[in-house]
Amino acid sequence: MQTILGANGTIGSLLAKELPKYTDRIRLVGRNPKKINETDELFPADLTQPEQVEKAIAGSEVVYLLVGLDYNLKVWQEKWPVIMRATIDACIKHNARLVFFDNVYMYDIKAIRHMTENSAINPPSKKGAVRRQIADMLLSEVKAGKLTALIARSADFYGPNNDKSFLIEVVYKNIKKGKKPNWFIDADKKHSFTYTPDAAKATAILGNTADAFGQVWHLPTDKNTLTGREMISLFTMEMNAADKIFVLPNWLLKLLGLFIPLMKEMPEMMYQYDRDYIFDSSKFDGHFNFLPTTYQQGVKDTIAQTSN
Repeated sequence: MQTILGANGTIGSLLAKELPKYTDRIRLVGRNPKKINETDELFPADLTQPEQVEKAIAGSEVVYLLVGLDYNLKVWQEKWPVIMRATIDACIKHNARLVFFDNVYMYDIKAIRHMTENSAINPPSKKGAVRRQIADMLLSEVKAGKLTALIARSADFYGPNNDKSFLIEVVYKNIKKGKKPNWFIDADKKHSFTYTPDAAKATAILGNTADAFGQVWHLPTDKNTLTGREMISLFTMEMNAADKIFVLPNWLLKLLGLFIPLMKEMPEMMYQYDRDYIFDSSKFDGHFNFLPTTYQQGVKDTIAQTSN
């Protein structure tokens, strides 16, 4: 049995399509899980309730923690430690291997220009502090020999039908509406993006590779990192739109935050846009002989499949 916690999210639904290559028993867990494969087992649960998490994990060989909480600091501070603690405890009790899908918020601000699995951990934001807290919870149990687990980290991601993606929300959707696509702070800085189908495929590979556990892995990401302006040009060219862009400065984000709750959460993360943001996945790519999807192909497929 392989179990996905947060199964209806962006990565969870794609991961569920990959897992039949490795198992014929897949359990999808969430508040209102929906089948991806005909034989999927659905397990409704509130993952902030430890007793429900324990029941959801019972009988599992591999557990994937892919929960996506609202992008709100207070929610993260309240819920993430509870979810992680419950998941760790249940995996230890049932001798299940744990795969945690993580982001890069815990890395030191000086590491953003070239992030590897060995980059310094020193989060420059409050959200990053939460990510460090929960990653440390997992790694301490691994170090103690109580838990078999790994961390799979992704850069900001994009892909078909992905409303959690910055590129979909303020680039693709703006172009569809006849508006200028947006970028934050400086469109001439490079910024890596992980393609969601690649991330899901790689997460499944890691979860089913015994010697991958006990490590941190960066998920496969095109090494030919583009600037924001170049990335937007791929969208405008593919969508036959004017190659124009509106760059939002930090002061405008703070102003918009007075009226738009999501924008209130953004200013502390803008250090990721005022410098190059380069995500290095050469460890995974080399170990598994994996060729990440190019940005050119990824944007083309994202537009074609999101439009359907």
